[in-house]
Amino acid sequence: MENNKVFPDNFFWGGAVAANQCEGAWLEDGKEPNITDVMVGINAKTAGLKFNEETGKWEMALDPEKIYLSHEGIDFYHRYKEDLALMKGMGFNCFRTSIAWGRIFPNGDETEPNEAGLKFYDDLFDEMLRLGMEPVITLSHYETPLHLMTEYGGWASKKMIDFWKNYVTAVFERYKGKVHYWLTFNEVNNLYRRPVVSAGVMSVDPPFDKNDPLKVSKEDNWQAYVNILVGNAWTVKIGHEIDPENKIGCMLTSSCIATYAYTCDPKDAWGAYNIQRISNYYFGDPFCLGMIPGYVKRMWREEGVQPEVSEEELKLIKDYTVDFFSFSYYRSGTFSSEVENAFDTGGIKGKDNPYLKAVSPEPWKWPVDPEGIRYVLNVLYDRYHLPLFIVENGIGLDEQPDANGEIDDEFRKTYIRDHLLQVREALLDGVEVMGYLYWGPIDIVSAGTGEMRKRYGFVYVDRYNDGTGTLERSKKNSYDWFKKVIESNGEDLEI
Repeated sequence: MENNKVFPDNFFWGGAVAANQCEGAWLEDGKEPNITDVMVGINAKTAGLKFNEETGKWEMALDPEKIYLSHEGIDFYHRYKEDLALMKGMGFNCFRTSIAWGRIFPNGDETEPNEAGLKFYDDLFDEMLRLGMEPVITLSHYETPLHLMTEYGGWASKKMIDFWKNYVTAVFERYKGKVHYWLTFNEVNNLYRRPVVSAGVMSVDPPFDKNDPLKVSKEDNWQAYVNILVGNAWTVKIGHEIDPENKIGCMLTSSCIATYAYTCDPKDAWGAYNIQRISNYYFGDPFCLGMIPGYVKRMWREEGVQPEVSEEELKLIKDYTVDFFSFSYYRSGTFSSEVENAFDTGGIKGKDNPYLKAVSPEPWKWPVDPEGIRYVLNVLYDRYHLPLFIVENGIGLDEQPDANGEIDDEFRKTYIRDHLLQVREALLDGVEVMGYLYWGPIDIVSAGTGEMRKRYGFVYVDRYNDGTGTLERSKKNSYDWFKKVIESNGEDLEI
């Protein structure tokens, strides 16, 4: 095999966004609020919620001092045809977005879906297909209906499983024949650190902290874990029964798999491996192998919890595993037993890796580790022997048009080129890679920080952190470069 002809002919080239970060129209056509509608980034320390002593319930209480950019997003809800045309202009044959659950079942517990919401996604998917782009659709991308959380505790309640089954059945039936690639829960392995936003979990039964809606009890967190495993299995079962052509995958943030021991101290080696397990495999193993790992059960014992799960549910988890593994990768990290290892949306933040040559510019300064994506691809393929789908990889930069109205984003082109060279190496290693979807091909609201300043796109959107801007779209210099990459099927990566 020649080194410059490695990417398969059926390789998916495209980009990925999420409804809550781009659509806007947050209360339009019957939609009700979801959890990200009351947050300013998933890294926020507070949420727009308060506890009502009279009703004994959490309720929405937006902070008038905050700007909730996601409420308007980039107005993709009304401008999707323009935006999809820009994506097709780069040659995309695939586009990933999510269905906002609250557009289909506004509160989440209704028995009948909202027709206006169903029609919007009908029209959206029809336009993708007309342009020759395969829809890859996430069923839950930080968009759990707020009512399900404040009323029931979200995934901490076993009632959630039936609400979820009702939702996925409705969309599988409605979009049968239009959508064949489905992702269940986006980056749900963030549950252990960020349960409210990433997995739609709240503590609503005493005892809990009435001053902190983001604080979730260990009991609720682990019950949510089990319930999500059951919900995932039901998704695979229902999806295959409604349309045998459906391919249903999990979606996990996998940057943390590229966590390197900072030294050869066994404590660092074990710590790095344990980060991989409790950041990824604890969901990957049940989703792909159908089993709950022993170290998870040890954590239950040591934390004094015993989630409710029946033998029938354990069999369901075993029998209905996913068809492929999709993931995000942004950067690697290190583990050192000498420091406190923190996390953000990109992965673990330990000591700086002295062997990496580049970091992204201020203010985020993420280490750039292209070889990390090859490492992750090989580790996942060796572990699960399933097709792998890169559905998020990208770099956020603080950028504005110059005096000529151009954005010369060389750093972005270099980042992508170097990562694609390592994807090529993984393919040569024998890893089955389905495609490469760049995260944020058009500027959208940042999930981690809730701002527009952190821009990932090939397409610039005139909108700012204070909510101003024309929303006009314009191409960055990387636009034509990525078009060339796709036209060559990954053979021409020259900058």
